[in-house]
Amino acid sequence: MCGIGGFLWLGPGSAPFNAERRLRSMIKTVRHRGPDDEGVWSDQLCGLAHARLSIIDLSPAGHQPMGTADGRVWVSFNGEIYNFLELRQQLEAKGYSFRSHSDTEVILYGYLAWGEQVFTHLRGMFAIAIWDTVARKLLLGRDRFGKKPLYYTRAGDLLLFGSAIRELLSFAEVDRQPDTIAIDQYLSLQYVPAPRTAFRGVHKLPAAHFMVVERGAQGWKVGEPTVYWRLPEPRAATRRLRSTLT
Repeated sequence: MCGIGGFLWLGPGSAPFNAERRLRSMIKTVRHRGPDDEGVWSDQLCGLAHARLSIIDLSPAGHQPMGTADGRVWVSFNGEIYNFLELRQQLEAKGYSFRSHSDTEVILYGYLAWGEQVFTHLRGMFAIAIWDTVARKLLLGRDRFGKKPLYYTRAGDLLLFGSAIRELLSFAEVDRQPDTIAIDQYLSLQYVPAPRTAFRGVHKLPAAHFMVVERGAQGWKVGEPTVYWRLPEPRAATRRLRSTLT
């Protein structure tokens, strides 16, 4: 269990605040999720934070946020990629070189190889934030069954995301008004279905979804969550249903 967090500045110029201080405040709220290490990175447009629980590659080479060798792409990742060795072999065959033995680095070069489709290649449990400094593109993705949480909110010119709502609330700009529908759902169902949370302006990225935020000619575009995987229909049940209909 790790903790990730970060921001994207959607306003003009660079973020008008001390990015490292803000990121440290975010990750401090989830320090219990990653007691082994912590790190922050920012280019004053996007910022990433990480609290690390070391599982794969215990060396400093597994430190996060992690960037590609040329510094183009950065990632903060919570979880475990079960098929990372298989993916690493595929990426090495494509000419990518690795500096660590971590599953995190596979996500970085997987993005360079497959773009937004990287999530379809991953088998595991994860919440991932990827920032492409050249394309000015942020990707947020969550695993197929929603094992790892990922929340986000828009506060003026700020887009915030993290493993826990308390990270987002470390920014005073975030709307703290309650979502009464979500509270009713919790009292009725004992949980709040995504994308709602107890806070009106805070959303939970649904399982098996990713979202893209990128800057184009017309400015920033905050995309809607996109499904990248669906639970397959049981074949026997499908055959029975079709035979009944025919």
